[in-house]
Amino acid sequence: MVAQREPYEVPAIRAFAAELTAWRCTMSKVELAERLGYTPQLIGQIEGGKNIPSKQFAEDCDTYFKTNGLFVRLWTLIMETRRLAALPPGFSKYVDLEGRAGTVRTYSLVLLQGLLQTEEYARAILLAMQPPDTVDQFVNARMERQAILTREKPPRLWATVDERALRCMLGGRDVMRGQLKHLLELAERPNVMIDVVPQDAASHVGLGGDLVLLSFENEADIAYTESAGRGQVVEDAAGVSDFQVRYDLIRGHALPVAESRKMIESILEGL
Repeated sequence: MVAQREPYEVPAIRAFAAELTAWRCTMSKVELAERLGYTPQLIGQIEGGKNIPSKQFAEDCDTYFKTNGLFVRLWTLIMETRRLAALPPGFSKYVDLEGRAGTVRTYSLVLLQGLLQTEEYARAILLAMQPPDTVDQFVNARMERQAILTREKPPRLWATVDERALRCMLGGRDVMRGQLKHLLELAERPNVMIDVVPQDAASHVGLGGDLVLLSFENEADIAYTESAGRGQVVEDAAGVSDFQVRYDLIRGHALPVAESRKMIESILEGL
């Protein structure tokens, strides 16, 4: 899951707040609010970094203070960095590592992992988690990540998926039909292997949530997991070893690749 940070945690928003406070120094919040046509409460929230300013507010500040576009430039920076600010701590580092890995092993319990998602499926997830005006940025970034699977020397992807993720009607039947067809197409690539853990499998450690393992040619393996909206890159040998054991235990419950494909096809036919 992706968790949004509070506005005041975003550097560009803090910069906007500081500049507004500095330019307003000769008048009260009430006076500025009257001259700009806003409420004193809004001025206070923006200066406190607790409210994201609108473009119109930025333009009004530039016009009133005659700043030659300072506030609009800061507003633009806020918009450009909001996607990064909304990512779980640790995820940006993970994406960089993912792009350099020679082997990627993933386990998905309820939501399919990002490298497997169609644009429509990704959009359905993100619309439930992010402000509508940032969703396109998130979707585009997720689609760009998938380019590693088709580059000249792509990583080997072992994607283990719980049957629950295949049957979850995320975005509706049409979205799921497209997503399941996409999985079948991905599985035809020589560097992609997809297997499924049946929903009626005995209780296993995979019920604890998703995980990713990355392997490199000349570097130690790393693991990545998310919990309560916070991403964690695990690099210490003991921690990575624990995740490797956990992944192997999960895959012990998975159907062989050929049978997994038949299950995906069967679920697709039932939609």
